[in-house]
Amino acid sequence: MAWFGKDKSILGIDIGTQSIKLIQIRTEDKQVETYGIVEMEEPVTMQSTPEIIAKTAELLANLVARARVTTKRCVVSLPNSAVFTSVIDMPKMTDDELDSAIQYEAKKYIPLPPSEVSISWSLISEDTANNSIKILLIAVPKQIRDIYVKIFQLAGLELEIIEIEALALIRGLVPDKTKNCVIIDIGGKVTGINFVKQGLLQLTRNLNIGGDTITEKISQTLNLQTARAEQLKRDFGLNSTEFLPEAVKPVIDSIKSEIKQVIDLYKSHGVNVDNLILVGGAAQMPGLKEFFADLAPSVIYGNSIESLHYPEQVAPVLKRFSMQLAVSIGLAMRQSNQ
Repeated sequence: MAWFGKDKSILGIDIGTQSIKLIQIRTEDKQVETYGIVEMEEPVTMQSTPEIIAKTAELLANLVARARVTTKRCVVSLPNSAVFTSVIDMPKMTDDELDSAIQYEAKKYIPLPPSEVSISWSLISEDTANNSIKILLIAVPKQIRDIYVKIFQLAGLELEIIEIEALALIRGLVPDKTKNCVIIDIGGKVTGINFVKQGLLQLTRNLNIGGDTITEKISQTLNLQTARAEQLKRDFGLNSTEFLPEAVKPVIDSIKSEIKQVIDLYKSHGVNVDNLILVGGAAQMPGLKEFFADLAPSVIYGNSIESLHYPEQVAPVLKRFSMQLAVSIGLAMRQSNQ
């Protein structure tokens, strides 16, 4: 539902592996104007056929119409798994010199020819004593970029900016830039683990497991239909039953082990984590927050709507879906924060 329809609005659009999420925010005051979520049959990848691209565009256009969106201006995210990111050390130099040096340096970190990727970078930190800097290197395969551009063209939308999910999550979930945190985004098919030091992305890892993996494990272990297994996961998770914890524990253990490796890596360099932030459609599984409790001083659910304004009557629904809307909210806030 749309409420305001004002000018100077922006759409944040997150095309995930299972669904498309969007939110329209008025940039001048972060007022939520409308939002929407629709399930997808197939994810968008570099191997997507013209038929899948057209179907995704049609799904997006229908969602925009049903949500009564009033702007065509969009910011969209690419999944972390579709891009290459690295934190690299460079000697201090001018921006022009850095542009040339990074193009050369990127060849060491990106497993694709330079002609097949678009490279961007941002400054993370500066070490004056050693006259060096840390750079976040981001390389986007042109093939996936062109697919997204085509989807938005077909959907009749104006694609202004493409950025990676991790940066959108930081913008929407990390208001305190003095803290170090790990953002754990558990989607249907992929789990993203992002280490954030004082508001800046340091590392991102992706696991090809998520909420669907847990559901499948329950279905196989208990010989249940997928719908029934999904309901049990949502109702009980790691709590209240004797059989579910054993069914889902191998999947959750894999995620926990990867998080611990990331935390231990930074701890070995004297960087401690202050909290874990859980987001994504599968992150609210009962017992999950407690299962991760020994990894950090605090484990919290991401509150992506905290800094937004919205009508009181929609608060219950918006809060219910805020974990799923975290990326799209962070995308829309990019324009609001400028």
